[in-house]
Amino acid sequence: MALLILLLLLAVSQTTAGEDPYIGVNIGTDLSDMPHPTQVVALLKAQRIQHVRLYNADQGMLVALAKTGIRVMVSIPNEELLGIGQSNSTAANWVSRNIVAHYPATNITSISVGSDVLTTLPNAGPVLVNAIKFVHSALVVSHLDKQIKVSSPISSSIILDSFPPSQAFFNRSWNPVLVPLLNFLQSTDSFLMLNAYPYYDYRQSNGAISLDYALFKPLAPNKEAVDANTLVHYTNVFDAIVDATYSAMAFLNFTNIPVIVTETGWPSKGDSNEPDATLENANTYNSNLIRHVMNKTGTPKNPGVAVSTYIYELYNEDMKPGPLSEKHWGLFEANGDPVYILRLTGSGSLLSNDTTNQTYCTAKDDADPKMLQAALDWACGPGKVDCSPLLQGKPCYEPDNVIAHATYAFNTYYHRMGKTSDACDFNGVADITTTDPSHGSCRLPESLGRDGTMANITAPLMNSTSSGSSARSFYGMGGFTGILVLIKVMLWTVIFL
Repeated sequence: MALLILLLLLAVSQTTAGEDPYIGVNIGTDLSDMPHPTQVVALLKAQRIQHVRLYNADQGMLVALAKTGIRVMVSIPNEELLGIGQSNSTAANWVSRNIVAHYPATNITSISVGSDVLTTLPNAGPVLVNAIKFVHSALVVSHLDKQIKVSSPISSSIILDSFPPSQAFFNRSWNPVLVPLLNFLQSTDSFLMLNAYPYYDYRQSNGAISLDYALFKPLAPNKEAVDANTLVHYTNVFDAIVDATYSAMAFLNFTNIPVIVTETGWPSKGDSNEPDATLENANTYNSNLIRHVMNKTGTPKNPGVAVSTYIYELYNEDMKPGPLSEKHWGLFEANGDPVYILRLTGSGSLLSNDTTNQTYCTAKDDADPKMLQAALDWACGPGKVDCSPLLQGKPCYEPDNVIAHATYAFNTYYHRMGKTSDACDFNGVADITTTDPSHGSCRLPESLGRDGTMANITAPLMNSTSSGSSARSFYGMGGFTGILVLIKVMLWTVIFL
């Protein structure tokens, strides 16, 4: 419980410690049915999201975000960059209209000037730093330069020779822009904004990058990537990209500028030539990303140094041009339904995105049978789940196997504990899903009692094998068998509580 509270505090607060990591979301608007700003904010609050990035200075969103405490990054779109970069007065007017008019009621903390300018709008590159400086000067005049940082997101694709990370460097043709940009960031204590997409690195690697390596999945030591210069091991693409960025800055003699990742994610659907754009992979990437960031592990080059990150993106954008995957990076549909339920056990309430209230806790198919059995014993014992429906002849006896019986017990416990993410873990053998595991006459519990408490506090014990199971009342046991069961229950209580 102490760990849960700690992670929740990390997720919802950056005000108490500047170095604490956070997860934010980007809010795109290319939707045919874009929710009203008040609906967007209601979703953010329900998901306890405390950091957002807007792709423009949408007045409705800035008003709706007022007095919420949510920390807002406001963006200057690329199409406005040339005008602002060529006119100090244009920049001052933009700041007055879109920042000063809303601050401090709306908790604006940073301004991103353009995005991927050097790769998507290279003709604006020469005015990028001017635009940043003009915006910053306007903040200085309004005495907001200490509260609001200014930067510009760059694409990780301008980093050349990115592996091994220790020898990475920026595309030298952009040094005339990057050097003054980094000078500005250093002099104003700002940060480098980085757009990093392991999905594209994986697709473009021709097999050199494994899917597991891109998705933060655990790797055997001999499968980890090793920087030949430092002998540092890398277990995921994300860390390698961030460290390559630090090395590229160091190559230009900048060693004290922090990095935040302004965009990263994984598409949940794609065209036929994008077989790895799936719901499962999107869930895996974003769930593992959130855990990785919130655990404050940092990167191999900078262990313990937080890399705060904004997920791309809040909504699926059905109006987005390009391949099918471009429309499917969102965590939610326009109506607020989650595209998938993030697997965030142990990460507090941040982005536990069950808005439909139709989630279930099921046993993992690939779970170790002994661990499943132990978890089942715990749920039907100390977990106080009524497992009598699993008795032979009862509605949930069939199929008579440990996975089906464990799913019944896990799901019952999960719902009666209020469907918190940590109530569906069972030492790693359970997962939250939106698929109802009910079958035949076996209808799994879906809600708490009316008073929100455990509706049934009897404590029968499941005593079964991995190939089949039968329920027996704990209180019906006697003698030596009862003593052994008591010892077993006590041991698993220590593990699971």
